Amino acid sequence: MPIEIPEKEIPEKEIPEKEIPEKMRAIAIGADRTPASLVLETQNTPQPGSHEILVKISTAGVNRGDCYQRMGFYPPPPGASEIMGLEFAGTVVACGAAVTRWQPGARVAALVAGGGYAEYGLVHEDHALEIPESMSFTDAAALPETVFTVWANVFELGGLKPDQTFLVHGGSSGIGTTAIQMAKHFGALVAATAGSPEKCAVCADLGADLTINYKTTDFVKEISSLTGGNGAELILDMVGGSYFQRNIEAAARGGRIVNIAHLEGAKAEIDMLPVMLKNLTLTGSTLRARPIEEKTRLTGVVSEKIWPLVGGTIKPVVDSVFPLVEAGAAHTLMETSQHIGKIILDCDI
Repeated sequence: MPIEIPEKEIPEKEIPEKEIPEKMRAIAIGADRTPASLVLETQNTPQPGSHEILVKISTAGVNRGDCYQRMGFYPPPPGASEIMGLEFAGTVVACGAAVTRWQPGARVAALVAGGGYAEYGLVHEDHALEIPESMSFTDAAALPETVFTVWANVFELGGLKPDQTFLVHGGSSGIGTTAIQMAKHFGALVAATAGSPEKCAVCADLGADLTINYKTTDFVKEISSLTGGNGAELILDMVGGSYFQRNIEAAARGGRIVNIAHLEGAKAEIDMLPVMLKNLTLTGSTLRARPIEEKTRLTGVVSEKIWPLVGGTIKPVVDSVFPLVEAGAAHTLMETSQHIGKIILDCDI
């Protein structure tokens, strides 16, 4: 007669698939697309494809892109889940037939094209990262979007080198707090803008050599003073609008300006003469719609160069945690820009 093992003693990786429910709860977007329209509803639990893993989501990061999707401005790419949520952390509960890298029970974090605001989510096996044993799901969910975005835009696209001056706008945001730490680790001189003394203090604590309260101080003049008039070799901007021209003024000869968002607006009239005279590069990118092969390559690089640093050299900064059912309140906070670091959803409901 088989020995009956009490449920609490069953190792996570031996949880039978029959315990995965056919239905799950997830956040849906209401007709008026306001934060208050976000509601928890029942949907079918997704089934993993041949190279996908199904994750019981414990926590999910809230990102500005989620707000844009809610408002109808940032739809998921073809084939992606229509559920909001670009990153999550949790436990693998099922694997596709061709999966070789993971087994049920593994603790993973992942950057995804959608599906994070739910109890269960899918991710390609090559796009998941193992969570260190000492790290909580809350901290783990705060990392994928930021480390992938910073590596792709600051180090690959932006080409930041040791001893170069790096200016990051929105220094107290999730992206900004990670960018400061990563740039300092790789030897850059880091300047960060933020909107209050408290936010500037956080940036300084994370390693920024210069913090600039953009509400009271001209960042162009501050960068000029910091660099002896040379300017910043790399600027990471998520503001847009009036910052387009001011970034050109703050950039060093041969400098790069990388745009990853446009909180103040995506359109602006700029004077191209200084761009030409300074030999500047103006560029930008997003991660969500990149092909599977590119995300696989990027995950491999992050896994090798950045992931071993998380929890030590690079620490997630978490502002607040909301229950999944309160996703609307999390969006409201995001849109006030009063938070510092990441906003997280607790999906264990």
